[in-house]
Amino acid sequence: MPELPEVEVTRRSVADRLEGARILQARLGKPLRWPLGVPPGHLAGRTVRAVRRRGKYLLLDLDDGLLLLHLGMSGSLTFTADAAPAGAHDHFDLATDRGVLRLNDPRRFGAVVWAEDEQAAPARKLLGGLGVEPLEAQFDAAAFHAGLRQRRAPVKQVLLAGDLVVGVGNIYASEALFLAGIRPTVPAARISGPRARKLHAAIRDVLARAVAKGGSTLRDFSADGQPGYFQLEAMVYGRAGAPCRVCGATVRGIRQGQRATFYCPACQKP
Repeated sequence: MPELPEVEVTRRSVADRLEGARILQARLGKPLRWPLGVPPGHLAGRTVRAVRRRGKYLLLDLDDGLLLLHLGMSGSLTFTADAAPAGAHDHFDLATDRGVLRLNDPRRFGAVVWAEDEQAAPARKLLGGLGVEPLEAQFDAAAFHAGLRQRRAPVKQVLLAGDLVVGVGNIYASEALFLAGIRPTVPAARISGPRARKLHAAIRDVLARAVAKGGSTLRDFSADGQPGYFQLEAMVYGRAGAPCRVCGATVRGIRQGQRATFYCPACQKP
């Protein structure tokens, strides 16, 4: 599914054109994960002031209200001057005086939700439990270590939970743990201060590189029609049975919490 880098790349691909655009109309297709919360016509006449990201959510600040967009498992956004007629998997159009923002989502796990502001109930329900942003200055190494020490679960599952640090999804958790030399099955509470600092730095490094590469396209992700390329330099993710790019040992694949996990048994210590 699109993770933090993919959502950030998507934000950057549409923000300049959307900011300042006046909404002409909105169209809903088949139902998405959650209801919009207002009739589509409620959005007409409003202006997009800013396009932000919080975790895996895109936030469109309007001059009156807020739109929260989630790409779900398979969603992607495009912004075009003249959109073609909606297809079977095009479930939301936001037509503006600059073009049309379209959500294509074959599996319909994505969402577009309206709220009065970030303090309104619909926004608090979606954003209230999110942890600190890993690419911002507030992501402090000492606080991160303190948070790990309070968790008994395996460190990879703690990263995926999103309440300690947000947006470190399955691909990037595996890659960051490899870079830090930490096995994904290690209980978070057992990670020492020096190893936590390595993991903190690895998370920032991996996510920043992924954003620079346009994210990862494993199946059908694209940002405004462009694929990402980070998956081409993955060290362990999706490489079970292949030799480690560092030491040559065989990369292993396991299941953790119904998610695939990949690691090098030689480079990553328990």
